[in-house]
Amino acid sequence: MTIQTSRRSFLKGAAATGAAFAIGFNASGAIAAGDGMAASFNPFVKIDPDGMVTIIAKHFEMGQGTSTGLATLVAEELDADWEKVVVDFAPADTPVYANLFFKSQGTGGSTAVANSFMQYRQAGAAARAMLVDAAAKEWGVPAADISVESGMLKATGKQAHFGEMAAKAASMTAPEKPAVKDPKDFKLIGRVTLPRKDSAMKTDGSGIFAMDVKVPGMVYAMLKRSPNFGGVLKSFNADAAKEVKGFVDAKAMPNNSGVAVYAKSTWAAMQARDAIEAEWDLSNAETRSSDDIVAEHLSLLEKPQYEARKGADRMAVAKSVDGAAKTVEGEFVFPFLAHAPMEPLNCVIEPTENGIRIHDGCQFPTLTQAVPAAILKLKPEQVEVKTVLAGGSFGRRATTTADYAMEATLAFAALGGKTPVKFVWSREDDIAGGYYRPMAAHKVKIGVDDDGNITGWQHAIASKPIIKGTPFEAALVHDGVDHTSVEGVSDTPYAIGDMSVGLSDFETPMPVLWWRSVGHTHTAYVMETMVDMVAEAAGKDAVEYRLSLLAGDGAGQKRLTNVLKLAPEKAGWGEKLPKGRSRGVAVHKTFNSYVAEVAEVSVNEDGAVKVEKITCAVDCGVAVNPDVVRAQMEGGIGYGLGAAMRNE
Repeated sequence: MTIQTSRRSFLKGAAATGAAFAIGFNASGAIAAGDGMAASFNPFVKIDPDGMVTIIAKHFEMGQGTSTGLATLVAEELDADWEKVVVDFAPADTPVYANLFFKSQGTGGSTAVANSFMQYRQAGAAARAMLVDAAAKEWGVPAADISVESGMLKATGKQAHFGEMAAKAASMTAPEKPAVKDPKDFKLIGRVTLPRKDSAMKTDGSGIFAMDVKVPGMVYAMLKRSPNFGGVLKSFNADAAKEVKGFVDAKAMPNNSGVAVYAKSTWAAMQARDAIEAEWDLSNAETRSSDDIVAEHLSLLEKPQYEARKGADRMAVAKSVDGAAKTVEGEFVFPFLAHAPMEPLNCVIEPTENGIRIHDGCQFPTLTQAVPAAILKLKPEQVEVKTVLAGGSFGRRATTTADYAMEATLAFAALGGKTPVKFVWSREDDIAGGYYRPMAAHKVKIGVDDDGNITGWQHAIASKPIIKGTPFEAALVHDGVDHTSVEGVSDTPYAIGDMSVGLSDFETPMPVLWWRSVGHTHTAYVMETMVDMVAEAAGKDAVEYRLSLLAGDGAGQKRLTNVLKLAPEKAGWGEKLPKGRSRGVAVHKTFNSYVAEVAEVSVNEDGAVKVEKITCAVDCGVAVNPDVVRAQMEGGIGYGLGAAMRNE
């Protein structure tokens, strides 16, 4: 985390003088740091002479608790004093700080703690071993006689805090394969009461978000955008904008995406932007109505372009469905949804002697280096990225085009490339001009025999693909099928039998993007609603019917079964409810987490629906920070209810 406190002054000094040393896990030695200087034990751990431990987080903090999770992993193996652990964000350096799943530096897909789990534990274990070796040499005792607890090294009659040994530890050899703890010895991992590292700063206002960043000589910039997606600027008149107090300039963006308006404050930029008169070329823009767009999605369901279930025979599945004793059908349309994070998109770009510096709540440093570098004809390493806190994201800050960093760079270049620019989106920009969870339509027809068994499942989906045309296409698009459009359906863990999943791509200039759990945001809803309808048609209990479809020895099926049993048990499934109340259940696997929820819902005499209670069971593997997991689930439930009931 970036907190401006005296405890962190050593980091700035070390960076400025180059006195800190760094080693990798396979290094045979290290350059010793001078007395009084901070020591970098590896790319993830620094210790200052006062014993403060700084964890370098390669994943940014947008409220999801990653900074606490990564710090916990290191502090556990280091046996550090949690009160003396602080967190700082890693610089943009893909070879050193890459997401081990993505092979690029970035946060997303619920991968932050998962890909860092052993890497950060080993970082802490390596630093601990070096400190122990340093103390053993200093005291003339065997390393095995030294114990480590809460940031203190101890041997018979001797003790020292980490900072007192940090400089000497710099001359120690880092273990190639540092031993990590047996889980039974964990003291921090899994502790329910461990305080988050970002709570205090967000409470007292000391935490620095991108919106807080100011640099000398900075001007504020906002973009006047086309009223229709895909529109291109033809001309503009800024005469009225010049009358706005604080107006600085207005420039056509180099790619004609709009007019960059510069001012001495955000408010002045907003007012000046509103005063700009612009003419747009809408020949390739999205001009269809919402009704037309919905109708197009529904028409695409009739003749799917691709089959998402490898080897599925649509005609055979259709016969299995049509020949069944009963059929159950459903049609669903999900609207475009904005990410709408609490902090609207923004960043600051300023010139440096060697290139530029971008201050950003940066979700994908690799792209935030590459895109501005390409625009300004710089090398990626000439683009310094200073990551600060982000007020939410839900995937919005991780576009494959680095869109707002690109816009900031174009605005910076249009003004001459010498003046620092703070580029800001308004809330209106965010809602009406950004990326969206794509609209999706589903059509499902299911055959059910006299015993309630599914004889066939026909499923068709229409949605604009998120991944096609991006760097992720090779990994996530196969045989024309964008996996993010069908995930949660095509790979269902339910033992359904004959099933086909047809997919059609909707085309529109509207930009689409992953939104929280990506395709699962609509596929889970459809799958669980349809299973409910089948259970009702079969005259069977919704929980018991799901359990019958999850029968099997697969690890995933067992984990789903466990949460599907736990949530209803805790919710009192089957117990009598007051008049006007009912319970519903759903279970789903998303991004390697297994979740079941029971909703208790009431409907009053006027037909108003109220969600009275949600009971949630989650299996996400090792809960490094149980309280963070709880907060994530509570937040997800809140956002899910908002999206379902209010956000169209």
